[in-house]
Amino acid sequence: MKKRIIIPLVILTLLLLGGIAYLYNSLNEQKKVNQDMQELAELDKKEMQNEYEQFAQQYSEMKNQINNDSIVAQLTQEQMRTQQLLQELRNVKASDAREITRLKKELATCRAIIRSYVLEIDSLNRLNQNLTAENTRVKGQYEEATRQIEGLNAEKSSLTEKVAIAAQLDAIGISVSMNDKKGKPTKKLMKAKNLQVSFSIAKNVTASNGVKTIYVRIQTPTGQTLTNGGTFNYENRSLQYSMKKSVEYTGNETPVTTFWNIEEFLTEGSYKVSIFADGNMIGSKNITLN
Repeated sequence: MKKRIIIPLVILTLLLLGGIAYLYNSLNEQKKVNQDMQELAELDKKEMQNEYEQFAQQYSEMKNQINNDSIVAQLTQEQMRTQQLLQELRNVKASDAREITRLKKELATCRAIIRSYVLEIDSLNRLNQNLTAENTRVKGQYEEATRQIEGLNAEKSSLTEKVAIAAQLDAIGISVSMNDKKGKPTKKLMKAKNLQVSFSIAKNVTASNGVKTIYVRIQTPTGQTLTNGGTFNYENRSLQYSMKKSVEYTGNETPVTTFWNIEEFLTEGSYKVSIFADGNMIGSKNITLN
C-alpha cells in the first residue's frame, strides 16, 4: 500500500524538479536576449543624443558666422527647440519604443532644417561675393557678412563636417510585406515564402552621386538577425545584414526593393527593420507580423 503511494509521489517530485530546471534555463536565456536588446536600444539612444548635441552646437557656430538679425532669430528658435528635444531624449528610457520613435522622427526634421540653413548660408556667401555695386550702408552690411562667411570657408574642416551631415541619406516610406510561393501578397505568416522590404532614398541635392551599397537588417522579436552570414561595418563594429543591394543614386528620390527568402519558421511578433548606407543608419521601422 505504501509503495502504491510513494512511487507516484517520487515520480511527481522528479517531474516538478525537471520543470523547475527547464523554467530556470528558459528565464536565463530570455534575460540574456532582453539584455542584448536593451544594449542595442541604449546605443541607438546615445547615437541620437550625440546628433542632437551636435546640431545645437552647430546653431551656435552659424549664429557667430552671420550678421543677419532675422536669420539669427530663426537659428536661435531652432536651437532652443533642438535643446528641448535633447532634454526629452535624455529623460526618456531607451525601452520606451513609442517615444524613441517620435524623437527619431523629430531628429530627421532637425536634420532637414539645419541642411536648409547650411544651403542658405552658402547661397548668401555666393550672392555677397557677386555684389559689386551697392550704396555705402548696404555695402558695409554685406562686407561684414562676407567676412564672417569667408571665415566659415577658411575653416574647411568644420564646413566639411556640416556638409557631411547635410549630405546624409534618408530612407523614407519604409514598408514590409509578405509574399507567398507565387509571389503574390499574403497577410498570413505561415504562407509567406519571402519578406519584401521597400523604401525610397529621399531626394538630397547635397549628397554625392554614384553607386550606393544599401544594407537592410531585419531583427526578430527575440533580437536575432535574419542573415546569411554577411557583415558590414558600423560605428567601429561589425554587424550582420539580412540583404544588401547596390543602387545608382543621382540625388533624386530613388525607390529600392529587397527580398528575404524565408527558409525557416518565423514567429509572430514585432520585427525591427534597419537600413544603412555610407556608414550611417538612414532609417528604421518596427513592424508586426501575424
